[in-house]
Amino acid sequence: MGKFVISATSNGGFNFVLKAGNGEVIANSQVYKSLATCKNGIESVKKNVLAANIEDQTVEGFETAKNPKFEVYTDKAGEFRFRLKASNGEIIATGEGYKAKSGCMNGIESVKKNAPEAAVEDKSAE
Repeated sequence: MGKFVISATSNGGFNFVLKAGNGEVIANSQVYKSLATCKNGIESVKKNVLAANIEDQTVEGFETAKNPKFEVYTDKAGEFRFRLKASNGEIIATGEGYKAKSGCMNGIESVKKNAPEAAVEDKSAE
């Protein structure tokens, strides 16, 4: 079972990571100004992840998907990445860089599997 882990950032904000059952980080958040907005971000991931389509921007002439969606793209280093956008178009989670597109797609499936029922662990006070 996956879990969201909330941490305080060095600049006074908050962020979360989503960890798979094996402890691997499978998605990261932006930095939020407050603990409450960080928790709202987690709820947004849980709510949007199952309805999210996949928009593969690595193929020529890709079809634009409606939000919520996972956008698959290549970064400047040529690695495959994904970002989860909520129904309002805001980026609510991002994945790491993968050498192979199949790894990126597996990352998306892991987020879909782990996020909806994931527990929330608040380590921001530690």
